[in-house]
Parts: sequence; structure tokens; C-alpha cells
Amino acid sequence: MLSNIWKHFKTITYHKYLVLKGCFQVGLYWQGIVHDFSKYSLTEFCVGVRYYQGVRSPNNKEREIYGFSKAWLHHKGRNKHHYEYWIDYSVKGSRQGMFPTPMPKKYVVEMLIDRISASKVYNKGAYTNQDALLYYKNGIESMPHIMHEETRTDLEALLTMLAEYGESETFSYIKKVYLKKNEAYL
Repeated sequence: MLSNIWKHFKTITYHKYLVLKGCFQVGLYWQGIVHDFSKYSLTEFCVGVRYYQGVRSPNNKEREIYGFSKAWLHHKGRNKHHYEYWIDYSVKGSRQGMFPTPMPKKYVVEMLIDRISASKVYNKGAYTNQDALLYYKNGIESMPHIMHEETRTDLEALLTMLAEYGESETFSYIKKVYLKKNEAYL
């Protein structure tokens, strides 16, 4: 258990460092600094230590045991770079019930960088620029309507660009073009 404390701390801190580095490359300085601070909270950190495996999120192990992850519910409710944060509900008109809302572009970019960084952490030296896209495709197939269509279109385009042209070209596009586009819903 004691070794898991150190291993989990190193894993989340290295992930946070990779996100910081990526966010700085595209000009999202504040997001890079505050990314995933909630992982150091007792609610999330203790689960991370208890179910640490080193090759995937400890939240998946918690999910397997209990049928849900208390740590994940805590995390997604505090971190705007997760599309699950952007699910709302309506009580009027034809939009009754739960529905996804579009994410601001800066959080779509942070989500992309988060996925890249998680792939690097868990795949280590075997990481390729296709890993984040493959991980996304594997997960989204079971829940295609839980992410807003605009967000999904943007994320898929950026993941595909990463897979085809690499990180340097994708980050350059993000900084010079994607983040410069106007957003009516901010």
C-alpha cells in the first residue's frame, strides 16, 4: 500500500506535467497549471492508491468492483475538460431530460491533450500518435450521443489530425487556427 502511494502520486504528477507542457505549447497556460488538481483530493487520491495498477485508470477497477466510480463522479464534476461535465437537463419544450451541451474550444483542446498525455503515461515507450484516437474510438462506440455533436466533430478532427500529422503540426494548428475561431456560446 505504501508503495502505491508513491507510484500513484508519480503517475498523476507525470500526467499533469505532460498536460501542462501540451497546454503551454498551444497557449492555454492557466488550464495547464490547474489541470486535474482534484486528483490530489482525498476522494480521488485514496481510490487511486487503493486500486493502482499502473497500466490504466484506478477508477476502472473501482467501477468493476462497485459498478460505478465515486472518484470519477467527483473528478468529472470538477474538471471542465471532460465532456461529461457538459451534460445538462431541460424542463421545457422538446428538449426534456438530459442532453449534452457544446464545450468551449479551450476545453476541447485540454481534453485532447489530456487524452494524449494519458496514452503516453499508460503506453509508455510504445506510445504512437494513433493511440489517443484508438482509445477514443473504443470508448465512444458504446455512447455516441453522450457528447455534443459539435464537440464530437471537433475532437474527432483533432484526434485524426494528430494520428495523421503528429503532435507538432496538430498543436500548431490548434494555436494558430482552432483557438482563434469565434464561439457564440461562451
